[in-house]
Amino acid sequence: MASTPLGDARETSGAQKAGRAPRSAAAPVAALVLLAAALSGCTSLGAGLEQAADGVDPSPVQSGYLPTPRNPVDFDTVRANDPQSSIGQSQHPKILAAYGGAYSDTKLEQTLAGIVGRLAEVPDDPSRAYSITVLNSPNVNAFALPGGYLYVTRGLLALANDSAEVAAVLAHEMGHVTANHGIERQQREQAAELAGRVVSEVLASDSAGQAALARSRLSLASFSRNQELQADALGIRQTGRAGYDPYAAARFLKAMESYSNFRNAFQAENPDLDFLASHPAAPQRIELAERHARVFGPPGTGITDRDRYLAGIDGMLFGDSAAEGYVRGRRFFHPGLGITFQVPDGFVIDNTAEAVLATGPGDVAIRFDGVALPSSMSLTDYVNSGWIGGLDKASIRQEKVGDLDAVTARAAGGEYVFDVTVIRVGNQAYRFLTALPTSAAPSLTATAETVGRSFRLLTPAEKDALKPLRIRVVTARAGDTQTSLSNKMQGVDREIEMFRLLNDLDESSQVRAGEKYKIVAE
Repeated sequence: MASTPLGDARETSGAQKAGRAPRSAAAPVAALVLLAAALSGCTSLGAGLEQAADGVDPSPVQSGYLPTPRNPVDFDTVRANDPQSSIGQSQHPKILAAYGGAYSDTKLEQTLAGIVGRLAEVPDDPSRAYSITVLNSPNVNAFALPGGYLYVTRGLLALANDSAEVAAVLAHEMGHVTANHGIERQQREQAAELAGRVVSEVLASDSAGQAALARSRLSLASFSRNQELQADALGIRQTGRAGYDPYAAARFLKAMESYSNFRNAFQAENPDLDFLASHPAAPQRIELAERHARVFGPPGTGITDRDRYLAGIDGMLFGDSAAEGYVRGRRFFHPGLGITFQVPDGFVIDNTAEAVLATGPGDVAIRFDGVALPSSMSLTDYVNSGWIGGLDKASIRQEKVGDLDAVTARAAGGEYVFDVTVIRVGNQAYRFLTALPTSAAPSLTATAETVGRSFRLLTPAEKDALKPLRIRVVTARAGDTQTSLSNKMQGVDREIEMFRLLNDLDESSQVRAGEKYKIVAE
């Protein structure tokens, strides 16, 4: 959640929100999003892609890596002769706006430059130049745009364990560019846009048609199954030719599957927005990736360059940035806004650029956000101003949360009931929307009060004490175990599970003295 007022939710693509929960929790989450989408006249905390892109100059933050260090080529010069570059160039600022901007780290950029340079020595398309941008996002994602624009999030870089795995990811995205998949996707999206005009103009009252169109646009936002498999084949071939371990692609796909399972067990599931949902089933991709790798030899072929990679990501920001606030267990802190609140036991928090979402037992979902509120408007008038669909006006109550003025109300929509709690801090109104199935309505008040009454202002000392989490690379000593190393982790839940995930270990894996491992700490 960013540090300026927010309103509507934005659509998320790919793995942008990798957090998931039991499938039964998806419905109240969707209901919350639909309720929040009814908000109007608000200044958006995380503006939509179009609005956020306005006025963004990509040039100061774009990281450009030349295709080969032996014969330097200026990316802008090559781009000027590439008819596809205008597509990537126009979308670049929108990508930056959606993913928190570019992440700047000289040591990390040098590490990636070495990987890209090695891949660029064996290109499938020698005339192509690439621009690589590290996105300042904790989400696990990588993608490409026409014209040679490649993107990788720091969340993905934290999950990778060696240079070969990152090379496999980047080569896969280069495969999309080489095969012109982005152009094919754009053509399908243009067809969807035409269908959208038909639905809006001819079937304006057809809610089923509108819903079908929304689902089709989500599916069109991703590459097709065959395109992903083709990019896998091209990427593994390029990775192997570059001298990297060709089995790194299969290895990282397994890591992605573990990551997906790790998140799925606790957070809301929306398969349309899941990173792996638009890809072929992981077991099939892994089997095919290993088959392509065997062309280069048995496992152990090629270099991994693990130590150099780990040195490059040592100190990299992990998780949320200060601009979006920090999640520490069940509590959310925002040093810029000077606020904090806590969710009940069994809930998991998912911090996004627009709002903080939490899901818990009993199909409960909570959304927290904030809007600017003129001092001349009372909280009661604000709640009653029409932005809440299905509001029960008789339920509006003035409250106190600590020393802060607040108002609570009830709303209903479809099969869900909602508690709305709005708290004023100066010219800001902070809003909690709590959703439960109608069958669980009697427990709504208790849950909403627990969360709402945990809201408070941070003290100056608390704000100063909040530090971002970072990837720290440690060397195991004699006697170290998974437990002893994971006990050094800070600011994350389920430390030993996260330690295993970050280091591609299972329960039976032994920690080896002298080996380097990733932990999360301040």
